Amino acid sequence: MPEILVVYYSRNGSVAQLARHVARGVEEIPDMRARLRSVPAVAPVTEHAQPPVPEDGAPYATLRDLHECAGLILGSPTRFGNMAAPLKHYLDSTGAEWASGALVGKPAAMFTATSTMHGGQETTLVSMMLPLLHHGALIVGIPYTEAALNATTTGGTPYGASHVSGLDHERPISDDERTLARRLGRRVAEIAAKLSA
Repeated sequence: MPEILVVYYSRNGSVAQLARHVARGVEEIPDMRARLRSVPAVAPVTEHAQPPVPEDGAPYATLRDLHECAGLILGSPTRFGNMAAPLKHYLDSTGAEWASGALVGKPAAMFTATSTMHGGQETTLVSMMLPLLHHGALIVGIPYTEAALNATTTGGTPYGASHVSGLDHERPISDDERTLARRLGRRVAEIAAKLSA
């Protein structure tokens, strides 16, 4: 069964919650599955290696996952309008996958979470697009035909799904944010299914 790889980094849980909604959207398409994977934190000075398997949450992504997926969806919190270092570190390790064309022609999308409404959601989503364009992936966004994109007063952009979590990460994912995350997963799965047919 074809799988859409959902790779994310989540520090406070908001991106992990969005990832689960994205995965549910993927699995709304018949014969499509979501492969949920996280990436470990990174630090400028490492005293102890991360365990090979996280204590909780999704398993860590491997480079093999990129070869095996029918599509890819990346998620990261915003760091000064950019993706977080752990996701960037994972992408920076994909030189061999770039050279072999592992992602060429595969649909790809992004999602993010910020503490504030104007915390750099769209630039973060674009920062995740750039390496995928180099990989030859087909970028998938959310069209304005999605009613929730026109109605949302919280997160959600044409560049990808998003969530505004609040300064203390106290805001739950809104109905519109949940809907748009599921629709993003569904769109990538729909396109992957058409491409593989």
